[in-house]
Amino acid sequence: MIDATWERALEEVLHSQAFKDLMNFVDEAYATKTIYPPKEQLFNAFNVTPFDACKVVILGQDPYHGPNQAMGLSFSVNEGVPLPKSLANIYRELYDDLKITRLSGDLTSWAQQGVLLLNTLLSVEHGKPLSHQNKGWEVLSDAVIHTLNKREEPVIFVLWGKEAQSKAKYIDDHHILISGPHPSPLSAYRGFFGSKPFSRINQELKKMNKTPIDWS
Repeated sequence: MIDATWERALEEVLHSQAFKDLMNFVDEAYATKTIYPPKEQLFNAFNVTPFDACKVVILGQDPYHGPNQAMGLSFSVNEGVPLPKSLANIYRELYDDLKITRLSGDLTSWAQQGVLLLNTLLSVEHGKPLSHQNKGWEVLSDAVIHTLNKREEPVIFVLWGKEAQSKAKYIDDHHILISGPHPSPLSAYRGFFGSKPFSRINQELKKMNKTPIDWS
């Protein structure tokens, strides 16, 4: 279910009792309730962005809780689905920053270039945001940050909102932190708009002699 490179990197947590308990909870939830994303896309973020290819992490909270939206990548929605408000704000900032217009809400192309689109929680019950909080997903997402933090080559961590910013304490100084308000309508006007995260990410990648992200 999880890409082999991540399976090796996260071996300790994936074989822990806490993760086994989490998977039992998740299996029961999928069997008895409407859960997003579809079960086969639960670990999509890891499978589209292998461990060794990860250059950037954009940390979200939990999947969208409406039908046909969540597809296992933070902030991303399935092709043809109307843009959620947070994603629409991300696209507005992308245009203001780099004059790039995107119509599709599917961010798979970003993930394929090394942008790990990771939610802190990987599943959610229909219509109930944060319904799978404190069920064990945090153990996995924290382990991802700890594991990437151990890498010698810098990783760019994008932390939007207080929940994501709380993970900054796990990240050492030799990595790059880009943090700011969440792009949701409640907070985007408090500093997300005008923060130019996309050009900043590419500037940092160029300094590392890495290929910039084609955000288009």
